[in-house]
Amino acid sequence: MPMTYDIVTVGGGLGGAALATALARNGARVLVLERETKFKDRVRGEGMSPWGAAEARELGLYEVLLSAGHELQWWDFYFSNQRAFHRDLVDTTPQHCPMLTFFHPDMQEALLQGAADAGAEVCRNAVVRSVVPGNPARVIYEQDGSTKDVECRLAVGADGRGSVVRRWAGFDVQKEPDFLFVTGLLLDGVQADDHTLRMDMNLGTGIMSFMNPQGQGRVRAYLVSRKDAGLRLQGPAHTPRFFQESLLTGVPHEVLLNAQAAGPIATFDGADAWVDHPYAGGIALIGDAAATSDPSWGQGLSLTLRDVRVLRDALLADDDWDRAGHVYAREHDRYYGVSRTVNTWLSEFFYTPGAEADAIRARALPLMAQDASRIPDANFSGPDLELDEATRRRMFGEE
Repeated sequence: MPMTYDIVTVGGGLGGAALATALARNGARVLVLERETKFKDRVRGEGMSPWGAAEARELGLYEVLLSAGHELQWWDFYFSNQRAFHRDLVDTTPQHCPMLTFFHPDMQEALLQGAADAGAEVCRNAVVRSVVPGNPARVIYEQDGSTKDVECRLAVGADGRGSVVRRWAGFDVQKEPDFLFVTGLLLDGVQADDHTLRMDMNLGTGIMSFMNPQGQGRVRAYLVSRKDAGLRLQGPAHTPRFFQESLLTGVPHEVLLNAQAAGPIATFDGADAWVDHPYAGGIALIGDAAATSDPSWGQGLSLTLRDVRVLRDALLADDDWDRAGHVYAREHDRYYGVSRTVNTWLSEFFYTPGAEADAIRARALPLMAQDASRIPDANFSGPDLELDEATRRRMFGEE
């Protein structure tokens, strides 16, 4: 007979481990299935916005994340070497939280250990072969040469942007047209403020750099460019080009003078991809499996923890977990929709080429510098905003 659990999470990254911890603490019988026996470095988001840090606090996971991470209190944004914004994130966000940054493999290990400590059963080197919707749902996986078949009240796809759970459950994926490339590289020896997220944009080239410090001179750096610029950097041979393009955005030479690559370099598409209503038939999707947010704007980790918190609250509030799953999915569509809308506006504003777009920026940027509330603050303060055409017009300096 199949073993029975309340929750089975397919994936033991941020979403799967966080949900396992949150529900195991409330008495649920939870199984976490994770393919990797040792997490490896690869290019991915490693900055969590203040509103995401607040979600971590609400879930009781802030200290776990901080044990593997680092706090950023400040945000500086430069346009063509001129600082336009200098912001104390703790003072100016409603959550009064800093950003969190961390080395992703360390974060994953800390959260999986936290899930085990909370009472979840953590199974590594587990290769999931099938997830079958139903009441109960079924999950079939292999581990160490044997096949296991388990049943659960809820199966959770927390298996990332290439989610196989999503495919097996028959969810349809929506995708925006490709527009931006995002390139990431881990650096050591960076001479920059360890507590400031620095962003530089060269309005002439349309390339933006992000520097997310992790402490002691280690930074996960990114370049964002329009796809038609062809800036696809893959492999060590492209590291010098990464440094060159970073300097051209306005990063001071002395910041990178002694910097060295400390990890792989890779480029990926920045377009959003998502599922409408990510729950059906005893299967819920969270994190990138539910919605892959454009990484150019750094919302993926925060959205994942919002997914975890909203799903947790829905399950704890209603013994009918099918009904609770639909409650989660409706709320997910709302806040993810706000985030996607704001980031679409930001991408359009900053990256659209041409004389007309240049004129819009020339009109709107001085207004933003005088009144930062013209920019919808979803990326730092969270997606609990009311958006309408007037909001967009105000951002673009049209009123």
